[in-house]
Amino acid sequence: MDTNILDHLKTLHTAAIDARNGYEEALEDAEGKGLTSLFRDMIALHHGNAEELGALLINAGETADDSGSFMSVVHKTIMSVRSLFDGLDGSVLPGLIDGEKRNVSKYDDAIADAGAAPAVLTTLTAQRGKLQEKIALMEQQNAAYEAAKA
Repeated sequence: MDTNILDHLKTLHTAAIDARNGYEEALEDAEGKGLTSLFRDMIALHHGNAEELGALLINAGETADDSGSFMSVVHKTIMSVRSLFDGLDGSVLPGLIDGEKRNVSKYDDAIADAGAAPAVLTTLTAQRGKLQEKIALMEQQNAAYEAAKA
């Protein structure tokens, strides 16, 4: 497999782990209130994506590092601080949406380079689609939250 694609897969794998870790912290800090359902869904989505991406890396003879990156610490810290001061309600949605859109952008880059690897392209396209669906749901929730505040 092309080293450029492998780099994309590693980046996406790490990003999925970091996002999952951040949502796990949010779920713990939410204590059953606020957006716990969304946090659970996003944990499951990013966990599944990380597993699939890890399998692609292993099949290519690479190591799938499940430790994430420094961004895991950043995501966890942001969620903990937000929980302390504002709670983890609809006010966190714009930040979550922004983060997931950055993840979609990483998929766009990878998909643009994955043309020669049909199996990889299929996985990346499916994962990107699932992320887009969750973003649309978060945007709907954010609109409802904003309308309720007005």
